Amino acid sequence: MRISGLADASGVAVATIKFYLREGLLHPGVATSATQSTYDESHLRRLRLIRALTGPVGLSVQQARTILALVDDPGDDLYATLGRAVGALPPSTDAAAAGDPDPYPRARAALEALGQVYDPRFPAVAQLEAALAAADDAGLPISPERLLAYGRSLRELAAYDLERMPAEPRAAVEYTVLGTALYEPVVLALRRLAHQDAAAQLDLGR
Repeated sequence: MRISGLADASGVAVATIKFYLREGLLHPGVATSATQSTYDESHLRRLRLIRALTGPVGLSVQQARTILALVDDPGDDLYATLGRAVGALPPSTDAAAAGDPDPYPRARAALEALGQVYDPRFPAVAQLEAALAAADDAGLPISPERLLAYGRSLRELAAYDLERMPAEPRAAVEYTVLGTALYEPVVLALRRLAHQDAAAQLDLGR
């Protein structure tokens, strides 16, 4: 299909598609002349991914580029690739102070209480530290009991996700990286809706 057909099929304006091509987020089409190219289903799928990352997930073009680069060239270490992907996702965090032997004490204590194996360099550790500190600063600290409840539920969710990870390495990277970016907003929305349902069950509106 030509670029106009790609725009119609994807719902993305021609000017935006050309921008993605210039920025390297979308791979070039097959040139048919000096000014024309054709595009296929791989371009349509890529555009849908870009729209999801820059739309519902809320990534900048630069953040989306980082995620897509990891999908395109994941390397041999899936764990490290996932770590880099999480680091590109919001919320952003400042790097730990160099030489600090315990830069994330709240996160470390929480993860140790849960009995979880973790790498302190994994970006989500810094994200957890920042989130726990924000709750403390707001005067609504997260109790150990709440952390255990949250952690146990989310470990079940993580196990469910990983049991369904494809065996092929490239597909596994795409599943884990894009699943992290695209499914987390679903988890957040479901939690908020569960609160509404629980409040209705408890008759809190009366």
